[in-house]
Amino acid sequence: MDDSNMIFILFICIFVPLLISVPLVQKQSRDIVIYILTGLAVALFVSEVNGIMLEYFDNDMLYVTTTITPITEEVVKAIPVLMFVYCFPDKRDRYLSIAFACGVGFALFENSYILVSNVGSVSLPWALARGFSAALMHGICTAAVGYGMTYVRLRRKLAIPGTIALLILAIIYHGIFNIYVQATDMKYVGFILPGLTYLPIIIYLLVKGRKQEKELKVKSDG
Repeated sequence: MDDSNMIFILFICIFVPLLISVPLVQKQSRDIVIYILTGLAVALFVSEVNGIMLEYFDNDMLYVTTTITPITEEVVKAIPVLMFVYCFPDKRDRYLSIAFACGVGFALFENSYILVSNVGSVSLPWALARGFSAALMHGICTAAVGYGMTYVRLRRKLAIPGTIALLILAIIYHGIFNIYVQATDMKYVGFILPGLTYLPIIIYLLVKGRKQEKELKVKSDG
């Protein structure tokens, strides 16, 4: 089957079931599903852009994946997140979750396409590595932009430079990850890097959430 048709067939098979579930999802979770769908659509678009870039740079996969794709993917992933931020300034508590959902949706489609394109050579270790490294990396990079915008959005002077700084942070992190996973001797560093980033973030958010709950309880009791 033609690869150009396969990518669209795969997209439809994943996108449509999630799309028809949106009206049935509870309102507080609907944004998450919508942004997973957005991540899927972004991944489809970026795959075409990356294909053009690969041809332009004479199919130099190493150069493109370590220099070009971190820029194209992080910028395009951030666009729907920034749209949400500026359209819904009163939903600051949602920025992190919708940003992570967008990154996860992107990773879902990317991993699925790589799977069907290399179905004869993939393995269980490959699936675990993609799920806990590449997929997590995409979620972290986009989440960093979303979480950072909760602070940047409150300060007008930081709107442009702050947004650019967050994008640069995501691009650099993505580029470092791609360099490590393609290095012969340091591949394992790339595989564990997202996990080492993710765990402290989760611990911080859990501690922060419990602290806020205690503060609210004290206020309500008072």
